[in-house]
Amino acid sequence: MTVAVSSFPTAAIALAIIAKCFVSVEGFSSVHSPLSRQVVGSVTASQSYTTHLSPIGRRSSVLVYSSAGGDSADTSSDEEAEDPINTDSDPRLRRLRLPRATGIEWGTDLSFSFVYVRDLEPSGAASLSGEVEIGDQICELRAVSDSTGVGEVINLIGAPFDKVMEAFASLKKDVRDVDLVFFRGTKDELKAACAGGSFSEENEKITITVIQNKGSNDEELRTIEAKAGCNLRQVLTDNGINVYQSFTRWTNCKGKQLCGTCIVNIANGSGDTNRKSLDEASTLRENPESYRLSCVTFAYGDITVETFPPIEASQWTR
Repeated sequence: MTVAVSSFPTAAIALAIIAKCFVSVEGFSSVHSPLSRQVVGSVTASQSYTTHLSPIGRRSSVLVYSSAGGDSADTSSDEEAEDPINTDSDPRLRRLRLPRATGIEWGTDLSFSFVYVRDLEPSGAASLSGEVEIGDQICELRAVSDSTGVGEVINLIGAPFDKVMEAFASLKKDVRDVDLVFFRGTKDELKAACAGGSFSEENEKITITVIQNKGSNDEELRTIEAKAGCNLRQVLTDNGINVYQSFTRWTNCKGKQLCGTCIVNIANGSGDTNRKSLDEASTLRENPESYRLSCVTFAYGDITVETFPPIEASQWTR
């Protein structure tokens, strides 16, 4: 596995300091992905956890990364040594020992947590083992060295992407192999397994209420059912709803968060969307907080969207 330290633009220096060091695997390009409402994307001394999930196969309670705890969360149990996952507890779990250079490219969705196998190098150790598949979720890491044997358990269920990358990058020089535990299934299936339940497709459905031409005689209300985590612009355009301001349509930046032609207003449910990135916040800096660029907005719960919200002329002239 090739690890490279990503460089941040000047505008993100403050974020880089907070996150300490931001590392990405070669081939993973989402370095500025907004963090979801569900996770804390940086590794700090006050890392917060939640214990309402009881991760699969553990003999003792193990923490799943979440922003629910806040700074006041009790993290004392994190100092205790964790038991390894019992892979016999669920047929979707598998433990595998691989060389330190695993040949795995890691990825995550815009929640920036629950890291999975994004791709495999054809001649890499993971691919040649025949035991790892694209989409497998990483759950646990243990270092293996000639001098100390198998190291302590590092819980990675639901961990932020940079935490997982740090776990690999900080391995000592004498570590030749790693014991990894994978879960074969989706993020939602893993979360359901941790909670002791099963995942159903129905759990993925959300409702998007769309108000078009608000306040005019042509006002129209539409309701769309979509999958949780869907891209807002994609869902709206797929259902024949235009999100582009007609007089600037030709300046469409194709999702680069620069032109502002696909602005919508999240009238209700903004907490069920991903957080704004620095680029999106900059593009929308003179607009209400509820305004979003639909091209980079992802919905995780029921929301109400207003298309063509009022926009000051300065949006197009600055």
